[in-house]
Formats: sequence, structure tokens, C-alpha cells
Amino acid sequence: MPERTTTRRRQLGATMRKLRARKGLTLEEAGKLVGVSKATVSRYETQSGPVKWVIIDALCREYGATEAECKAVVGLAKDAKQQGWWSSFADSIPESMNLLLTLEDEAVHESHFSCVYVPGLLQTRAYSTALQKANEVPLAPEEIERLVDIRMKRQEILTRSKPLRLWAILDESVIRRVVGSATAMKEQLDRLLEANESPHITLQVLPFSKGAHAAALGSFVIIGGPEPALDVTYVDFHTGSLFLEKEEELERYRLAFEYLRAQALDMEASSSMIHRARKEL
Repeated sequence: MPERTTTRRRQLGATMRKLRARKGLTLEEAGKLVGVSKATVSRYETQSGPVKWVIIDALCREYGATEAECKAVVGLAKDAKQQGWWSSFADSIPESMNLLLTLEDEAVHESHFSCVYVPGLLQTRAYSTALQKANEVPLAPEEIERLVDIRMKRQEILTRSKPLRLWAILDESVIRRVVGSATAMKEQLDRLLEANESPHITLQVLPFSKGAHAAALGSFVIIGGPEPALDVTYVDFHTGSLFLEKEEELERYRLAFEYLRAQALDMEASSSMIHRARKEL
């Protein structure tokens, strides 16, 4: 199996590419600014090889990065070899460098299990807005709109030229819980029904009648890269996000997802249950 590239290293490379592009510099021009070769700058922007945080810091400053951006990127460089990553809402990493967006940019397939809410990739704007308004810490209208815009931007991976292959399993509570108004929920259920007709999306519902199941782990996403060595499991908690990339951790979640697939309704029966839930609203 190829050597696993850490999540931090992948994020670092993607961030350095974006910062240089924002400044409008070539690899050679960037290297000359800090006294390193074009090849070194290129290597720092890929997923391989060691990095020196001092050079990363110098590049960030030449790129005109903010203090918050510099601090976040240097932190990535210092910990580039470490697997796993806990990202809390209090972290200073700017939204423009959101790790989940970076991982999804190169993802080939994703496996979602949701036990509370509709997965972000399938949410309507009204549903997503209602979720943000339910935050225990009241958010300003402009902040809610920004967060919803980011979620809608994520969904573009389902409509790109080579769309993401999405397999989503929803606990029945997801389609029964009314988020926002009844009208907004009907719109959301319509979106799920539409998604289940897509050739690159598979949607299953795990009914209450199945009783106890393999989802004691809670909601999670397995983000599949171009090769298994790039897979990452993303677990979203109320206070932050956990990125798991050790092989034993990945296998645990892969196995759980296989059990859930076997226990959930097939696509046709799942669509029928969503239709019933919509009719009952």
C-alpha cells in the first residue's frame, strides 16, 4: 500500500497553491522571493516530501497572507507528519482554507451516514438556513448567509464534469424531523427524492423498525480519494470536527458502513418511505 499522505500535508499543499495563485506569482518568482528553487516551491505545494516551516512562513508573508493565515499555515507545516486532526470551532484557520472543502475537491466518492440531519451535500438552502438559525449561539444574518453559501458551494462537486459518487444512508429520524417550516421540509424531501434518481447518487433510509444497528459511532463521512491511501473519515461533533486517517480507524468506519448498507432499505423502498413522510407533513 502506498505511504499515506497525512491530512495536514494535503491541506498545506492546497493552501500554499491558493495563496501563491492569489498573489499571481509563478513557482519560479515565488522561489526567488525567499531564496529557494522553483522545485522546492513546487514540492511544498504537492503532497510529498518534508517541509521547513521557516520557509513556509516566509512564503506566506511574501504572498501577503494575513497573520491568522500565516499562523494557521505554519501550524500545518510544523505538524505535517502527524495523522488525525481535531478541528474546533475556536480554531483560527480561515474558512477559505476549510479542510473539508480541500479534501472534497479531490474526492472520487463519499459514504455518508446521517443520524440527525440531512447531509450537507443534499441540503436545500432553506433547510440549511433553518439549521444555522437553530444554533445555540445566535448568529448574525450575514454570518448565517455566509455559512449557507459555503454549504451550497460544497454541493458543486455533485454537478462537476466528473461528479462525486455519493452513497448516503439516512436514519429515519432524518426524514421525520421537521427542520424549518413544513413547506421547507417538503422541499427538502423533494430534493432527496430527486437525488435518488441521479445515476451517481445512492440514497437509503434506515427505518426505526430495524432497531439497534451499527451506527453507535454517530454520523460520519468516509471521503474516498483517487486511491485508498488518500481516504479520510470525517466525524462532525457539536464542538468541532474529527479527521481520522489511521488505517485501523478507517477500517472500523468502512465496516460500520457496510453493515448499515445491509440493514437499510433499498433505493426504491427508501424513496417510498420518503414519499410517505412528505405526504404526512
